[in-house]
Parts: sequence; C-alpha cells; structure tokens
Amino acid sequence: MDDQKESLRKIITTLALKNEEIQNFICCLKQSLENLEANSNRVQEDLESEFSSLHAILDVLKEGMVTRIKQERASRTYELQSQLSACTKALESSEELLELANQTLCSSENDNFTQAAKEIKDSVTMAPAFRLSLKAKASDSMNHMMVDFTQERNMLQAIKFLPVPATPEIHVAECQVFDNTVTVVWTLPEPDSKIDHYILEYRRTNHDGPPRAREDYPWMVVEGIKETEFTLTSLRFDTRYMTFRVKASNKAVAGEFSEPVTLETHAFVFKLDAGSAHQNLKVEDLSVEWDSSGGKVAVQDIRKEKNRTSSPMHSPARTAMMSPKRAPSARVGRDRFTAESYTVLGDTMIDAGQYYWEVRFDKESKSFAAGVALRSLGRFDQLGKSNASWCIHLNNWLQQSLTAKHNNKARTLDCPIPDRIGIYCNYEEGTLSFYNSRTKTLLHTFRTKFQQPVIPAFMVWNGSFSVQTGLQVPIIVLSGQKRNSNTSSSNASLT
Repeated sequence: MDDQKESLRKIITTLALKNEEIQNFICCLKQSLENLEANSNRVQEDLESEFSSLHAILDVLKEGMVTRIKQERASRTYELQSQLSACTKALESSEELLELANQTLCSSENDNFTQAAKEIKDSVTMAPAFRLSLKAKASDSMNHMMVDFTQERNMLQAIKFLPVPATPEIHVAECQVFDNTVTVVWTLPEPDSKIDHYILEYRRTNHDGPPRAREDYPWMVVEGIKETEFTLTSLRFDTRYMTFRVKASNKAVAGEFSEPVTLETHAFVFKLDAGSAHQNLKVEDLSVEWDSSGGKVAVQDIRKEKNRTSSPMHSPARTAMMSPKRAPSARVGRDRFTAESYTVLGDTMIDAGQYYWEVRFDKESKSFAAGVALRSLGRFDQLGKSNASWCIHLNNWLQQSLTAKHNNKARTLDCPIPDRIGIYCNYEEGTLSFYNSRTKTLLHTFRTKFQQPVIPAFMVWNGSFSVQTGLQVPIIVLSGQKRNSNTSSSNASLT
C-alpha cells in the first residue's frame, strides 16, 4: 500500500508539473496571438504610411514638372505671338506698297512718274518687311520636357519587404558563468555581412526551462553589440537562473530572437533577520544603522512580538551545489540580542558547500564586527567572545585596530583597514577567510571544524553597514584557497 501511495504521489507530481508546463505554454500562445495582431496592424500602418509618403512625393514632383511645362509653353507662345503680329503688320504694309507700285507702273502720267517711283523706292527701303527676321524666335518642339521613368518604374516594381536577418543560436556549451559575470556566445546560420549589430536581452528567474508568460522580473536590454559574444559584469545573482535571448539587426530591421537559453547562477543569497537584531539596530533590507533611541520602544516591541509566531524552518531540497538552509524568518522578543551584544544575524544557515558575501561598513563606527556564528549564539554573547562565533572586529574606541576574534581570543591584524570586507566560508573544510574585497587581499583565515550549521553574523555600535549577497566565490579567492590548503592554520593563537 505504501509503495502504491508513493507511486501515486510521483504520478500526481508529474501531472502537476506537466499541467503547469501546458498552462504556461497556453499563456505564451495567447500572448503570441495578441502580439501577432498588434504587430500585423503596426506593419500594415507603416506600409500604408510609406506608400502615402511615396504618393505625396510623386504628386509634388508631378505638380512641379507640369508647372514648368506650362511656363515654357506660355513663354514660347508669347514670343511666337509677338513675332506673328509683327509679321502680319509688315505683310499688310508690304502689300500696300506693292499695290501702289503696280498702279504707278501702269499710270500714263509721265510727269509724276519719276517722283512717284522715287517715293515708292524710299518707302520700300524703310518698309518693316525688309527689317524682319524670317526665323522663328521660339521652337515648337517640347522634346526637352519629355520624361522617361523606366528606371524609376523598375525600381518601384522591385520594392519588396526588407530582408530580415537570420535568427542567431546561443551555444550553451560555450557560455560561462563565474565571478558574477556571464559570457554569452552565439552564431548565425550563415555569415551575413549586412549585420550591423546584435541586441541581447536577459532577465532573472527562479524557473528552469522556457520563459514563462508571467515572470517576476522584466527583460533587460543590451543594444549595439558588434561581436557574436558579450560579457555581462557586476551582476547580482539573487535568483537561481538567468534567461538569455539575442537577435541580429541590419541598418533597417531586426530579426527574430533566438531560442531562449537558461543558465544556472549559483550564489549565496540571504537577508538580515530583523527579528534577531538588537533593539538599537535599525534594519532595512540589507542595511543596518545604529539607532540610540531603539531601546526606548523595546517594551512595545516585545508586546507586539509576543503575538507573533515563528515561521517554521524552511529547508528546501539541496541542489548540486548543496544550497544553504533558510533559518526561521523571525525570533520572538526574548531571543533578540540585548545588553552590549549589538548583533544581527542572517536568515540562512550554512551546513554544506562554500559561499562568499561582502559587507561595507562605516570606518568611523565605534565598533563593528562581521563573521559567522552558531544559531545557538546567546542573546548576551558578543561576536568573537565565545566558542559559538568567529569574526573580524574593528575597534575605534581608543585607537583604531582590526582584530580577528574567536572564543574571547584576539589577534591584531597588521594591515590597512578596508571599508569593504569579503567573507568566504567553506563548511566542509572548516575554513572562514576574510578579504579586502576591493583588492582580494587575504586579511585572516580561521581553520576549524564546524560541528553545527553556521549563519552570517554582524555587529555594529555607533555606526552602520550594508551587506551584499548574491555573489559567487571569486576565482581569485578560490585560487588562493587552493594554494593555502596545505599550509598551517592561521589562527593557532585563537584556539
């Protein structure tokens, strides 16, 4: 019966996952239909707009050329009409002289003939007909106004939709994820010299597989990429995965996105447990500030917290990287750190694997400490003053000093005091190292054997600090740890 129930549970889980996958695909199909409708309307409107613009240009060009023909015709008409009028008048005058000459020639009066012939000769000499040019001032040809749109017509007939670049393919095997950077590599099916640039989109997600219709995080866009690979730097891996897609673009249009690729982004992500914080610590997300007035509302806080219940321990199944366990998200008032233990813990326990996080602190703080502690650390215990915590401690009370502390023993560190510290923890090897996070210079290493899960721990008095999580272990830190793995312990004086 138990085996059958277990088998049925597996079937139910499989069906639930398949149903979720189908529902997600249905949402994607519906979204694709909506996008298709919107994109079709958009390109149709763009096409009509382009043709309207082309028609407008042709109309303006036609109007200008017709106007030039009309102007040329008017100018030539005026010239020819003027010449025609002058010729008509000259012809009329010449015909009158011709008639007078004939009459004089036929006249029988000899006495007046000589005088009349002389007058006719003078009139002919001055006649307009002999001063006219019998060549037309303007041509009747309009050949210079002829047009031949054969080339333009061929160009118009050759109009077609823009050539769309081919769809790239992302090569997962060549993509790299390390040091909070991701290098994405892709290729085109065939070389294309007309490709101008690529557009890469990525977004964070906690779901493996194809992108979901509704995601918690938006797509981030990187444009103007000239090569077929790109490296994203200074990322914060606060989700389990990142999804990538890329498309090619020429001078005119972009192609389709590649098939999305999801890469796993292992990192240590935790929050500060405000329920564990000393009442004088003001906790906001991953930042903490000393608040001298915090204790004044202690009684009210305790009364409120008595009505709260602690969240059950959340211990998800470990991944291949053996993810740390999430600690209870709240602690009741009596468990708050109190007295001079101005401490706050993280909300995620480390019981396997190796992790790295950083903390930036105000160097003018009167006192500051960061490290790890057992969850059972007493509410009155200060970091480094019991065998339940390991830390690096900044003291500004009398003179500035930086020390490594454990079990109420301290070692002064002879090094410049950084304003940002990187913390590396390897649970299996019992290694806890502190680095100058800017230079990755090793400040100190504790070597021990953790008997219980540990949790990030911080302390501040008259100061402030902020924590950065979602970081991978830097390559330079891993390399340094390998080199030092066979060396002697660096905290011999603290044990």
